[in-house]
Amino acid sequence: MNDIIETELRHTSGLYSKQNFAIVRGQGASLWDSEGNEYIDCSSGHGVANLGHAHPKVAAAVAEQATKLITLFETFPNDQRAALMEKLTALTPGLERVFFCNSGAESIEAAIKFARLSTGRTGIIAAMRGFHGRTLGALSATWNKKYREAFEPLVPGYSHVPYNKIEALEKAVTDQTAAVILEVVQGEGGVYPADPGYLEAVRELCTERGALLVIDEVQSGFGRTGKMFAYQHYGITPDLLCVAKSLAGGIPMGAVLLGPAVKNLGPGLHGSTFGGNPLSCAAGVAALTAIQEENLSQQAAEKGEYLKEKIRALNLPIVREVRGLGLMVGIELKQKVAPYLKALQEKQIIALNAGLTTIRLLPPLVITYEQLDKVVAALAEVLAAEMSMSSTDESG
Repeated sequence: MNDIIETELRHTSGLYSKQNFAIVRGQGASLWDSEGNEYIDCSSGHGVANLGHAHPKVAAAVAEQATKLITLFETFPNDQRAALMEKLTALTPGLERVFFCNSGAESIEAAIKFARLSTGRTGIIAAMRGFHGRTLGALSATWNKKYREAFEPLVPGYSHVPYNKIEALEKAVTDQTAAVILEVVQGEGGVYPADPGYLEAVRELCTERGALLVIDEVQSGFGRTGKMFAYQHYGITPDLLCVAKSLAGGIPMGAVLLGPAVKNLGPGLHGSTFGGNPLSCAAGVAALTAIQEENLSQQAAEKGEYLKEKIRALNLPIVREVRGLGLMVGIELKQKVAPYLKALQEKQIIALNAGLTTIRLLPPLVITYEQLDKVVAALAEVLAAEMSMSSTDESG
């Protein structure tokens, strides 16, 4: 293990804070380090592993496709790409076209360009607490200054309004607004779902004023919230839907699904060398098939309610609120979460933060109830230790 860690530390870019153990294997909701210690993964690689690790259907599809054809530019039609396009659009009525890319940030960049092309306008409105990626266009839509300040000035034409406040958006959307871009559940910003009625009002406002509605489901898509896509809880259809992370079961892939209001797209205006390659598409077909066959959206809904109720029933004084949709769960504390995440890791539970004071749980949708009970038991023990831990780490 030390050799792995030392090698990475010697060659790393410096952009990541490295953990003191090396993960070498995964299965379902479990990860193992190089010493054979097992961890319950409540991060899913920031929401990538909805199907869990090493899902047999995805692994078999990748292995088979790798012997046939790995890469092919989208100018040339391909059987796996066609199959994925058909399968993906069948899950998103009203969104009949697809642009494939390689990541969530790339899907956001594409959506911004498509919105400007479609409307002839330049303004982009995003939400406070929102996170849309780290490339310059996506970063311009991202709210948190810790991601932005080192790279300013960013792309002009962006503004931010409070989330879940339709009155603020009504004042912000003008005849120069190309798009409003929103997450249905603000993941990085604290696991805040849209209020009932908010997205419906946003949809109506965008239609009325000629702006396109871009929904970012990079983290919340593919069963995570209890439906295939989180926007489907609200009875709306966006003009552009950005997806990635778990789309191809862990193989890097992103996509933008396009509605009829997206227009003026012509050859050469945008592209992606690796986007829609046969290997990723084969993985995507297998992943979507597994999500449907294993009814993982319903599993996420039921397990998410179970997990939230178990945590609430602990009645821990340090917990301010438990919120979320499906297996996208936020536990807001009355103090910073960094020491508690470290303590959970020592109990072999890997979790995330969502801002300074919220623990974010994004376990694979295949996590077992027995594993969920172990997570709750670890949370109970760790969060009850607030007095001894409150001053150990204030870095967030």
